[in-house]
Amino acid sequence: MIYDGEKGDIISQYVAFTRIYNEQVRLHGRTREAVLETIRVCKDRDVLKEYLESREKEVVSIMMTLFDEEYILKTYIESERREAAEAAAEAAAEEAKQNAKQNARRIAGKLYQKGNSIEDIADILSISAKEVEEWLEGASR
Repeated sequence: MIYDGEKGDIISQYVAFTRIYNEQVRLHGRTREAVLETIRVCKDRDVLKEYLESREKEVVSIMMTLFDEEYILKTYIESERREAAEAAAEAAAEEAKQNAKQNARRIAGKLYQKGNSIEDIADILSISAKEVEEWLEGASR
């Protein structure tokens, strides 16, 4: 191998290896098949050929470990995002519920001031008369 920046030096071979690898991942996904096919294509094209022939098992092992670590990290991140989204949705739902209840209490108070009966208010708001009474008692304190 040549290390002087010319075509075919170690850096250009590594860049070629990376391009071939990315193409194989697009075709086969992050699988053992993609790794093996990358190595086969590289050896056929004389890209890092000596190194791959002498250390093929090691390269496969390292790349599969990287896949596993990447998969674990990706799964963890997705799980954290999902949990955060669920928590945010629950918090938003609870806040909306509290806002709706506050609004209903305010409306109940206004309706009562305008002379509506507790039963009519309960019917309008689709709640029990007892709950309307409790709201009105709490508002008068």
